[in-house]
Amino acid sequence: MLCDDCREKEAEVHLTSIEAEEMRSVHLCLSCAGERGISSDTEGIDTEKPPLVDFLEQLGSPGPKTPIPESSEPCPFCGTSAADFRRAGRVGCSQCYVHFETQIRGLLRRIHGSSQHAGKLYLSEASDITDRLGQISSMRRRMKRAIETEDFETAAELRDRIHDMETQA
Repeated sequence: MLCDDCREKEAEVHLTSIEAEEMRSVHLCLSCAGERGISSDTEGIDTEKPPLVDFLEQLGSPGPKTPIPESSEPCPFCGTSAADFRRAGRVGCSQCYVHFETQIRGLLRRIHGSSQHAGKLYLSEASDITDRLGQISSMRRRMKRAIETEDFETAAELRDRIHDMETQA
């Protein structure tokens, strides 16, 4: 990929920014990046540690972190230690989830705010429930727009219809 500025050299610095809810990417060669005051220096960056580990560490709550104890026994099935888990950011086998359960629960609680998964419910395309949920979702969006435009009568009607549909289930 060529540099976006000079269009001559190969781009080695890739920047992505989000401004006004719009994502922009800029690809620069080292000299053009230097002219913009952007350093490609990796000094101080741990290149041995996967980027996901750094990201997860930054997501931690501002309060005191609950460290993974160094003295915990390694996984009896694969031999992964708590230090290996912390360094790599991943477990060694499926049994590690059982062995390091307390540490993983603490990590999930810090990152997601809960250690329980609250994902979406899969429904088949032909399902009655899918249609009803789609209609409710659409009415909620319309109700929100009505509230934003201060059309409270329409919002109240939509609220009542949503309530009726939810109680029919």
